[in-house]
Amino acid sequence: MTTGALIFAFDTEHTRYLDMAAFCAERVRQFLDIPVAVVTNKSAAENETVFDHVIYANPLGTNSRWFGDIKQHVTWHNGNRVDAYNLSPWDQTLVLDADFVINSEDLKVVLDSPQDFMCFRSAFNLARPEEEFLNTFGTYKFPMYWATVMMFRKGNTAQYIFDAMQMIRENWTHYRDLYHISQPTYRNDYALSIALGIVSGQTLKVDAIPWGMPSVVPENKLTLDNETFWNIEYEDAQGKCKTVSIVGLDFHAMGKRDLGAIVETHRRARLCDHSLEHAPS
Repeated sequence: MTTGALIFAFDTEHTRYLDMAAFCAERVRQFLDIPVAVVTNKSAAENETVFDHVIYANPLGTNSRWFGDIKQHVTWHNGNRVDAYNLSPWDQTLVLDADFVINSEDLKVVLDSPQDFMCFRSAFNLARPEEEFLNTFGTYKFPMYWATVMMFRKGNTAQYIFDAMQMIRENWTHYRDLYHISQPTYRNDYALSIALGIVSGQTLKVDAIPWGMPSVVPENKLTLDNETFWNIEYEDAQGKCKTVSIVGLDFHAMGKRDLGAIVETHRRARLCDHSLEHAPS
């Protein structure tokens, strides 16, 4: 059985998602030791040594979304995720957001599990984990499952889930009304949550990743020291500036500005090293 990671990366006017995907791919190889495929519409020549497969596709589901760290509405291509089942070259696939930062071998537990599909059931704010997070959606507070990280093995279970997600994407207005979702923008998290309800017969007996997804919210500042220590600067309930440092913990960088700057610094260093290696002696 072949196993690998699949990352979707469609650049926008504000965010270089393909470079984020390359950064993510390097860390997948470092910590999980599996090959990586990227789905993109942009030439990946600069990162061709990072990806094992480059799958070209046109972006679907182009929307506008408010990004708190950039403080404006930006273009957001998020409709292709439902095609992961058909696009993946692997028998077992770990689908990752380009902005999911891997710092450990924890996801090997998911890859080694006997389940045919797994994802995160809950997430939490790393800086203030005691606060309520975005783990429900809609007027009826339907439980939200996160599409940020999904593991699936090709077979009936996964195909049913992705077919349901595709149906939801294609009929988003209907499902948005049905679940009383106020936000007009289609989200993969909502589609996945609704699909899991449909496939499970609304029992929501779903095999979830057995820990919550650590997250860095856009309001907080993210920095990286020595490729190891990730620092999160935030304000506590009293408005005091504080910093929490993490090491050896995977997390979802929900804001794109700070991660984008870290990735750009890493990209330039990598290209410089590559140029030095191939410079004439």
